[in-house]
Amino acid sequence: MTNRRETCKSLLGMAAFACAAQQSGGEEIPARGVGRGFRHLSYSDIGGRPDSVQVMLNRRHLYVGHMFSNGVTILDAADPRKLKKVGEFTGGDFTRTHHLQVSGDLLLLANGANIVAMQSYDNIRGYFENALADSITQRKKFRSGLSIHDISRPAEMREIAFLEIPGLGVNRLWWDGGRYAAVAAHVDGFTDHFLLMVDLQNITKPEIVGRWWMPGMNRAAGEPATLAPGRRVALHHMITAGNRGYGAWRDGGFTVHDLSDPSKPRLISHINWSPPFPGGTHTPLPLPGRKLAVVADEANAEKCAKGMFSTFLVDLRAEENPVPIATLPAPRERDFCGSGTFGPHNLHENRQGMFRSEETIFATYNVAGVRVFNIKDAFAPKEIGYWVPPTPKRLIDPRPNVSLAAKTADILVTTEGLVYVTDWNAGLHVLQYEG
Repeated sequence: MTNRRETCKSLLGMAAFACAAQQSGGEEIPARGVGRGFRHLSYSDIGGRPDSVQVMLNRRHLYVGHMFSNGVTILDAADPRKLKKVGEFTGGDFTRTHHLQVSGDLLLLANGANIVAMQSYDNIRGYFENALADSITQRKKFRSGLSIHDISRPAEMREIAFLEIPGLGVNRLWWDGGRYAAVAAHVDGFTDHFLLMVDLQNITKPEIVGRWWMPGMNRAAGEPATLAPGRRVALHHMITAGNRGYGAWRDGGFTVHDLSDPSKPRLISHINWSPPFPGGTHTPLPLPGRKLAVVADEANAEKCAKGMFSTFLVDLRAEENPVPIATLPAPRERDFCGSGTFGPHNLHENRQGMFRSEETIFATYNVAGVRVFNIKDAFAPKEIGYWVPPTPKRLIDPRPNVSLAAKTADILVTTEGLVYVTDWNAGLHVLQYEG
């Protein structure tokens, strides 16, 4: 019988690298990564600031938010093989702007406290297991709210409006060019981020018109906490489709809302599979044509210390009674638990003008990189492609007890199959999907 080493020698190119990486625990992964169904085009350290989270594309320019440093970096992506830094924006010291949305020539930007710069965590779990209002012990001055920018000149982010939201700021938001944006924001007096519906009819004078939060979040009103210590209820963000909103509430689960009247978001249903699953519900991707949602729980502990996190397929045919019917298969070609943070982080979100599908799902899995799934059979999803990045040369994450390992964060896929992939510590990769 041919042994595993000989089997690897019989393979070609990226497949051979992947086989070798499986045997060696990952140390042989080359600088361009390993995978199946992808071709690596280029890498950028984002102008010397490789800590990166959300990425948006407009007029052949990329706008990249940062995880630990402040501000946004603008890259010329006319040639995806040679990204060039051409501009930047900052909301000021201690102001994190890691999440953003683009439509047309407008960019909406989350402004909030750079939490990690104001709190000493023992490890990555500290941020995920405490209410945001209790997470800052060294408060500094920062900007809190939603800024709106004209990007008709792509290398510039000309701020045309700022909606101040007194509190610890905006985490993530969803806006695809319509009148309303769904914003996850912390407001003074509350424990954590909750839903704000923002009216953008007058783009230079945005206005909060609707609010919704989970019971127990309005601390100032005396609402009693509903979760045990070490668990966090907070809106990571909401994605809308038509007059429906789909919310991910970390350890608080998944919600469906009627947004017919944005000033009065109405809860249709709420489901929480934690426990027995570990929580961290992060991204709620609706597939309205199939009455499904793909819901990713963010892995938020190193080396599988809290068990395995999953991405669920949820049947929404009866939206008042959402039912999980499957999970996306977990990557298994190597021992990812032994490397760092393993499990889902985010999903490509089917934005207008980008790749959109209700059968092919692109996802990021931290140390396991990028995963592509076919969910034509929603009860039996299959992995059809993957790409695993190399180990970063250094950590940007300042928290102690963090492994030196890839932490693939966000993903944006174009109609041409170009895939932009960010990492909390290791910059931005450009891939071509060939599946």
